Amino acid sequence: MKITAVIVAGGKGTRMGAEKNKVFLPIINIEMIYYTILAFEKNSRIDNIVIVTGKNDIDECTVIVQKYGFKKVKCVVEGGVTRQKSVMNGLVNADGNIVIIHDGARALVTDDEINNSIDDCIKYGASAVGVKCKDTLKSVLGGFISGTIDRENTYLIQTPQAFYRDEIFALHEKAEQDGFEATDDCMIAEHYGLRVKISGGRYDNIKLTTPDDMFIAERVLEKRGI
Repeated sequence: MKITAVIVAGGKGTRMGAEKNKVFLPIINIEMIYYTILAFEKNSRIDNIVIVTGKNDIDECTVIVQKYGFKKVKCVVEGGVTRQKSVMNGLVNADGNIVIIHDGARALVTDDEINNSIDDCIKYGASAVGVKCKDTLKSVLGGFISGTIDRENTYLIQTPQAFYRDEIFALHEKAEQDGFEATDDCMIAEHYGLRVKISGGRYDNIKLTTPDDMFIAERVLEKRGI
């Protein structure tokens, strides 16, 4: 069974206060995207990696791939105007049976999370890494609390998200034809009736979005000895 990781790395870095793609910002003096690619490069079950990034970032991303000698990166391709279109561009260039779609800014992903998503995709047909909500959740109407959501059945969904390649590709095509816009690939799967299994995740698998997140990432990586 061939497995390809599609890393979506088109972040603009606005909330980081940066003037460039946030995946190129340093964590312990090494580019964020390095840690993301490394997690999939080291996983023995991943055969290929496709990186999707902005048109103006392709060269810099390619330089990073070459600098660190990543062998599994098949190609670096241009993204679209939305994350959904960027994923589609990645899927076009992915081959094999299963694709694992991952945010380039989730640089703290672990081998266990990758393996969990693969195992659950094989067993159930599709999977997404997630963790149970720890906080009390409220629905809000007009700026005021209107109700309490049962957190026992509520999860924070992360990436990786794993699918059989041909199936998720067909759903992306259908979504494009229907004009359906989703915030992640699970949302496309849900919309068209594909059940997605929640895979075991970690609370530190955060999406690095703000300067505070970068500080957390440094502490996590130092603790892991990376």
